Amino acid sequence: MARTPSPETPPTADASFWRRNRREILFLTFFLLLLGGGFTLISVPWVNDHVIEPFTAGIAKVSGATLDLIGQNVTMQGTIIRNSRFAVNIRNGCNGVEAMLIFLAAVLAFPASWRSRGLGLVLGILAIQVVNLIRVVALFLTGIYFPRLFDASHTVVWQTVVILAGVVLWIFWANRFAVPPAPAEPAA
Repeated sequence: MARTPSPETPPTADASFWRRNRREILFLTFFLLLLGGGFTLISVPWVNDHVIEPFTAGIAKVSGATLDLIGQNVTMQGTIIRNSRFAVNIRNGCNGVEAMLIFLAAVLAFPASWRSRGLGLVLGILAIQVVNLIRVVALFLTGIYFPRLFDASHTVVWQTVVILAGVVLWIFWANRFAVPPAPAEPAA
């Protein structure tokens, strides 16, 4: 007995959907796999202790040096930056790693040459860390001069700015280095 296709669902609807959206589906699949893998990797205690914590300490040192350059006379104790008026502790979530992982997953999943991906990763990660440095310095200064605004600035404003910086950098990179889609096949 032969099955006849229903009039509302042509027999090639699934195949044509896949064909029309193949690049987008592959990008989203690889992006989600890479993102999940990256977040899983940084949650491993050994990786956190031997990679993320030293990286965070480096962020704290650069931030402390920057604050000293602008006259804040800070002292460092591990990831804690303090002066006589205020102190912050740079922790996971304040080191820009999550924004870097989102950016990294998006760049690696996107169809572009490996050279373009490499350049995008280097420049994008540096840019995200510059934004994160501005964030730490601005939050320290907010804590000194506008302490009532510190919590909202920390959790709402700056977390959003750092993540959006990663997304905007990826959009810029993807538009600059995108692989043009293959020409559409002529209809038969």
